[in-house]
Amino acid sequence: MGKRTRGRRAPLRSRLGVALGTALLVPALAAAPAAADRVRIDGPVNLLLAGIDPRGAHVAPLADTIIVAHVPADRHGVYLFSLPRDLVVPIPAFPKSGSAPQRTKINAAMALGARRADGGYDPAQGLELLARVAGDVTGIEDFDAGAVVDFRGFTKVVAALGGVSMPIDQDVVSEHRKPDGSARDRLPECRAPGSGCLRPYTGPQKRYPQSAAPVRLKPWEALDLVRQRYGLPGSDYDRQRHQRQLLTAVARRLGDARPGELRRVAAAVTFVGGPHSLLDWAAALRSLDADDVTTVGLPGAPVFDGAGKYLGERLDAAGFFRAVAADRVAPYLVDHPTAVTFD
Repeated sequence: MGKRTRGRRAPLRSRLGVALGTALLVPALAAAPAAADRVRIDGPVNLLLAGIDPRGAHVAPLADTIIVAHVPADRHGVYLFSLPRDLVVPIPAFPKSGSAPQRTKINAAMALGARRADGGYDPAQGLELLARVAGDVTGIEDFDAGAVVDFRGFTKVVAALGGVSMPIDQDVVSEHRKPDGSARDRLPECRAPGSGCLRPYTGPQKRYPQSAAPVRLKPWEALDLVRQRYGLPGSDYDRQRHQRQLLTAVARRLGDARPGELRRVAAAVTFVGGPHSLLDWAAALRSLDADDVTTVGLPGAPVFDGAGKYLGERLDAAGFFRAVAADRVAPYLVDHPTAVTFD
């Protein structure tokens, strides 16, 4: 991860907005001076965010959420899109972890790349392989920065901000939580470790009714909402949209956050910025506004084998990816208004 640079004296403003860019970089402002010598980062910027399920340092992390933010060279707006976690892709060999080349779901790239020589797992190292695979999919030669946040870390981010508000665009029923936020009970046959139950829960469920007006979500509610796919007509594609919507809502809230809140957010995120510090990135994206975010859904479809077994997902977004790589997303969307869906 890296980007061409040249020196320039630039002020650090107290406000940095824009979905993923904000989620990654606003924490730097908590410790930033009013003005400082910073490195200028020119050209388009591509940022990668991976959300992982925390299962301990000795369990391989899977990237359950993969979101890309493309910031044009002219810094006019930002484009957010997701890669389905079940996207079937070739994953190259990765000498750092000793993993062999294979073709599987993209969320496995984080796990394959994260393994350390001592048997533990390093999410930042896993992000390196995930970025390589995501680059192969999108045509982005090199991501400029990225971050990894696990479920606990995400809950801490929202808690540090005192909750977050967002509209809910469809009725959502939780697979995992009761109305009071406690975990749902398991079916008797699914209680033993390794039972293999796909949907092991039973009993009352937390519900999130559709609402055009923003709904105030507690930290556990925010995480629970964006984890859901069962019962939604678009399944994982609906879940991806909700994740982008929530990320944008968090970004807007971060724009008004106090220094203490920002420090708590920073502690919950693993940041990978290449040769540049958080302050460099904060300065580079200081003019962006969270109200100027375009979040898009990419067209995809399921992949089955000859016997009808589900293998994963594919995307039909080659034209959009070429526009991202060429930094021509805005004109592409004007010329191809039905190529993607808008959140």
